[in-house]
Amino acid sequence: MKLWSIEGNTQKLDGGAMFGNAPRALWERWVRVDERNRIDLACRALLASPINGKTVLFDTGIGAFFPPQLRERYGVVEDHHALLESLAKAGFGHEDIDVVVLSHLHFDHVGGLLAAWEDGQPLRLLFPNATFVVGAKHWQRARRPHPRDRASFIPEVPGLLEASGRLELVEGDFCKALGQSVRFHHSDGHTPGLLLAEVLGPRLVDGAAHGGVVFCADLIPGIPWVHVPITMGYDRCAEELIDEKTAFLEDMLAREVGLFFTHDAGHALARVAKDEKGRFSAVNAQAELRAMALG
Repeated sequence: MKLWSIEGNTQKLDGGAMFGNAPRALWERWVRVDERNRIDLACRALLASPINGKTVLFDTGIGAFFPPQLRERYGVVEDHHALLESLAKAGFGHEDIDVVVLSHLHFDHVGGLLAAWEDGQPLRLLFPNATFVVGAKHWQRARRPHPRDRASFIPEVPGLLEASGRLELVEGDFCKALGQSVRFHHSDGHTPGLLLAEVLGPRLVDGAAHGGVVFCADLIPGIPWVHVPITMGYDRCAEELIDEKTAFLEDMLAREVGLFFTHDAGHALARVAKDEKGRFSAVNAQAELRAMALG
């Protein structure tokens, strides 16, 4: 099995929103800030092939579905569909993807499912041959959003996914499309039913898989958020997320699982470390993955 980091459209968002109640004096040490208080964010996908004989894409980034006015409002940098270009550079087209695993349905994770904006044209779903895997609990949230995060969803997406006839909702730790090759961790702190997909590693120690890679989604958007107290203003429950993150990092550290970051502007993958005071950190960071062999 080989792994690629697939860069999608990039985004600039308010740094204060991305770092919750952490003061700028702290977080500006970690990221570059522009004159509008915005920081650079990737919207990076993970491509793995073959998994259970299939080519799999984890998330699709924000894409290029916004009309120009909304693209400016939400800080989307490129006006073309960068994810499709990145897939092509890796040797794939969107038609080649057999499974798309969606951590959740916020627009910066599913916008890449859609064709680029065209004036007067309705939203159109790409990936014509893919099964779309979504957490069952989050699916209910997306169908009936809370007022706090309603603006984070694309209203048309659930209907488009259902109409495709290729939607699989996940309740447990595995899904039909990927068998026992991908294990799902479930999180509610950022949004109910967030899926964290772990591509299981090749080594078994006491019956547990070691050496895999996990798509951290918005539980840990990038390296600064590996620090346990750091959360986002977008998280629905910061205290719950911190508890989830602590248990998650302990598990990933014990099983030597790599962390794949979707929003880190400079790094796609890192390993977990823990110091003598019990503080987690990211080590051995890699900027990109190019057909990296797992394990």
